[in-house]
Amino acid sequence: MTTRILFAALPALLLAACNTGSGDVPEGLDTGTFAGIGAGEVVHYIGTEPFWNGAAGGGLALYATPENPDGSEFAVERFAGNNGLGISGRLDGAAFDLMITPGECSDGMSDRTYPYTATLLVGDEQRQGCAWTDSQPFGEPELP
Repeated sequence: MTTRILFAALPALLLAACNTGSGDVPEGLDTGTFAGIGAGEVVHYIGTEPFWNGAAGGGLALYATPENPDGSEFAVERFAGNNGLGISGRLDGAAFDLMITPGECSDGMSDRTYPYTATLLVGDEQRQGCAWTDSQPFGEPELP
């Protein structure tokens, strides 16, 4: 009889444990706004296959490719999320959505290590790359 009562009460106990109603966040889960890149900092980004690069700051972004080496400049908005920085605008009529997240990154072409990864969506084409700021530069390999 005691086992039957325990099994009947178990779902209610588990539900109560999951929903304390206090708004507590599980340990290790950060729900604050990302503050790794200051609002005034310029974010530089680069990617390969296809090659692309640019920078964003002060409400503007620059995006360049081998076909457009001088790049295109356009207005953007920044959004600090839970684990990164979003930069969004319109590039030649297409949506430009760039997400910068902390994490060691390699461009695959050099020995540089970048402090951020960059995931870019231009229209419906996704591109991967790396990013850095002036206060958080990429690392150069040591000279022999």
